[in-house]
Amino acid sequence: MTDYRIQGQTGEWEVVIGLEVHAQVTSHAKLFSGASTAFGAEPNTQVSLVDAAMPGMLPVPNRECIRQAVRTGMAIEAEINRWSRFDRKNYFYADLPQGYQISQLYHPLVGEGQLLIDADEKAGIAQDKVIGIERIHVEQDAGKLMHDQHPTMSYVDLNRCGVALMEIVSRPDMRSPAEAGAYVRKLRSILRYVGSCDGNMEEGSMRADVNVSVRRVGEELGTRTETKNVNSVRFVMQVIEYEANRQVDVIEAGGSVDQETRLFDVATGTTRTMRSKEDAHDYRYFPDPDLLPLQLEDSFLDECRASLPELPDAKRRRYEEELGLTPYNARELTAEVETFARFETLLSATASATGKPETKVATQVANWALSVAPGVMKSVGEEGDAANATAERQAAILAMQDNGEISGGQAKEIFEIVLREGREPAEIAETEGLKQVSDTGAIEAEVDRILAENEDKVEQYKAGKDKLFGFFVGQTMKAMKGKANPAVVNQLLKERLG
Repeated sequence: MTDYRIQGQTGEWEVVIGLEVHAQVTSHAKLFSGASTAFGAEPNTQVSLVDAAMPGMLPVPNRECIRQAVRTGMAIEAEINRWSRFDRKNYFYADLPQGYQISQLYHPLVGEGQLLIDADEKAGIAQDKVIGIERIHVEQDAGKLMHDQHPTMSYVDLNRCGVALMEIVSRPDMRSPAEAGAYVRKLRSILRYVGSCDGNMEEGSMRADVNVSVRRVGEELGTRTETKNVNSVRFVMQVIEYEANRQVDVIEAGGSVDQETRLFDVATGTTRTMRSKEDAHDYRYFPDPDLLPLQLEDSFLDECRASLPELPDAKRRRYEEELGLTPYNARELTAEVETFARFETLLSATASATGKPETKVATQVANWALSVAPGVMKSVGEEGDAANATAERQAAILAMQDNGEISGGQAKEIFEIVLREGREPAEIAETEGLKQVSDTGAIEAEVDRILAENEDKVEQYKAGKDKLFGFFVGQTMKAMKGKANPAVVNQLLKERLG
């Protein structure tokens, strides 16, 4: 598959992409104060004296915020800096009462790491690719300005002011919207596995600044623009697509790309200028005099490392190697925390219900979890209640299917009734007549009758027309009203047709 290219009027262009992802740290209190971080509270009800920058108030680092950032760094195989320092980034924002942001420019908590994005032919990613991560630094978030409450005034909500953020800065290693989308999805997955960020982009707890530049293939890097606060994977990809094409048009028209900060307009799918891009010296960075440098002890790092869960790539390999799942199923089941949690709960319940090892039922459970169950739930829609679909009930259905009591079609019918009525699968199968007939005597009688009534086709089959076997199976299943055990039907027909 060819690389992503933009075809301009004067030739091909390559896009170069780097992302700065701001992830809100999962913690009950803010980075330097004890104020709550709960989402959705009434405006300005979660603001401490530190957050409001009252005179004499001093920041105190929240150990849990530092711990979560270190764990995140370990999850991306990054260097953890035992010594780091906070800096002041000075600028005026109406929603930042201090007049400066406490961040980490020169000595971040986490150094270089990496993240692997997977090949996806459908998305246009030809092969696995490692994306470099330059650093993760910890900083305060600002508040929120609201301009649509009153025609002549703006309001400020400082609830978010002081909330801990991890800024995860990638290297400019991405070359297409698809790669950038895959990077954000994979990073979000890792953060949610680790538990350091909930990854909820709609609520703003994870958002990306998108850096884009273009160059003729093989030339030096071009001038980049930065589009701020993009809050969905789809929008990240749209920003790259629009901005890259815009820059190509500007250059080919004889202009030059300005280094600037831009905003994304969701309604139009376009970007627009926000402000010219400031250099670092404009922020007048200097070490924060109110905070001592962070020095991490071995015991703290050991605890952080021991607390890490099995991460997506390792879990996917285990699903393939130990459970025998296909690469596709393993990838789909490990993409999200909720998906693998449901799968593993159902796998354990099914192994218990069938009396078989998990390795023997894993493929059946994976197919059910990824395909069958979602399909039935979609068809039932609002008539069903997902709470009825407990792991134990689904495992009971799979166990009946595994031992030949019910067919795949009957399993779907039983699950539909479970969703609608909350009844137990075994009782449904019994009272609704949703059981396979495995009585060889009853099936033999129908097989003999069908073969006797179709002697010409029997002769054709024996003469080499093998496809007629399906005809005999279909006629037998029709005669048994779909309730015959297909395995028994196939075995008896093979014996009779010899």
